[in-house]
Amino acid sequence: MAIAVTYDMLSPSDHSQQLRKAVIASTIGTTIEWYDFFIYGTAAGLIFGKLYFPNEDALTATLAAFGTYFIGFIGRPIGAAIFGHYGDRIGRKATLIATLLCMGIATFLIAFVPTYESIGIWGAVILTVLRVIQGIGVGGEWGGSVLLAMEWSRHHGQRGLVASWPQFGVPCGLFLANLAILGFSTWSGDQFATWGWRVPFALSIVLVGIGLWIRLGILETPVFQQLLDNDKIERTPILEVIKKQPKEIILSALLRMSEQAPFYIFTAFIFAYATGTLHLSRDLILVAVLIASCVSFITIPLSGHISDRIGRKKMYLIGAAATGVFGFLYFGMVDTAAPWVVFLAIVLSLIPHDMQYGPQAALIAEAFTPRLRYSGASLGYQLASVIAGGPAPLIATALFAYYHSGYAISIYIAACAVVSLASASMMPDYTGKDISKEYDD
Repeated sequence: MAIAVTYDMLSPSDHSQQLRKAVIASTIGTTIEWYDFFIYGTAAGLIFGKLYFPNEDALTATLAAFGTYFIGFIGRPIGAAIFGHYGDRIGRKATLIATLLCMGIATFLIAFVPTYESIGIWGAVILTVLRVIQGIGVGGEWGGSVLLAMEWSRHHGQRGLVASWPQFGVPCGLFLANLAILGFSTWSGDQFATWGWRVPFALSIVLVGIGLWIRLGILETPVFQQLLDNDKIERTPILEVIKKQPKEIILSALLRMSEQAPFYIFTAFIFAYATGTLHLSRDLILVAVLIASCVSFITIPLSGHISDRIGRKKMYLIGAAATGVFGFLYFGMVDTAAPWVVFLAIVLSLIPHDMQYGPQAALIAEAFTPRLRYSGASLGYQLASVIAGGPAPLIATALFAYYHSGYAISIYIAACAVVSLASASMMPDYTGKDISKEYDD
């Protein structure tokens, strides 16, 4: 039986201990989930086109590989709807255990998918199905992880920082995924293409075991417990949040345009672009993305902390504007094809992104009333995957194929920034306010 806990039942020291456990469990869990999700993107940019679409020319094979990559983003809103429902019905903790299993098992199985040479197009079909399951898992993960941390935070003035730690799992997962690929890609001959790329996928099962052990040891959040005690559980939270807070869902998706689309250009598309078009070293790009993710270890929580001081919305608007401008600087540097300039561009690329991603978790989650928060925050956040993150590498590849210039992609990034600036300006800002009570009471 779950232990019922409210804020008032715990001493300050006990509460601090539970808050630390919740933050650690959320961060480690999201790290594992994003390792699984990102390792696919890296492999898609480097190797999947050759293995699963060998009869196509290089550009078409890359587009096809990124097509299977995009499919995972379609699964994310589905996961948000499924796990958001249960997160608001049975609790944050139990749902997060289910999302971890969903993602982990799918990633592990990708390690054993036969290539085109073995079973023809069915290899790509199986890969696509497992990618959808990956998307469903990560679609339910984000909302629960953020709420697990944020709803344990009793102090209104630190929610931006606390909620940014699950976001911290993104650069951690990115770091581990690229480190794994880098480590195994150094093998000589055809070993990496034959079976070396499979090892990082298989190793994910170890990380899943660690994540499950940690998540089983945490308590349910006091905010959800309060909903149970007051009989405030909604029977159909997804339908209810669509009816009650459609504006917040739509704005949550649109404000992510300038954060998510550039992120997948900077961390997934760049592999195919730099190695295939600019003929730069694969290892150079892998190391650059590794260092960029290390910079995010600082800039994500720092941005969340600053949002507690100046306001969630203001911090987000600054980040969106910076991203719109940086896109031109980024491709201006990358298109020089000078290794050290490209390296520097990639290392700097995630800073404007992090200025949005740090405060984003609290900005979105705080906008929804507690009984609908898992469903609403997850759905809004993950809908951006279909309009921003998933299509971004495909759009970037198509733009370059047509215009033969990285500046066309810069304009796309700037357009995303305009959408985000408009959307974020209309988003409600609950910085410093009590979010434990129902908003419509």
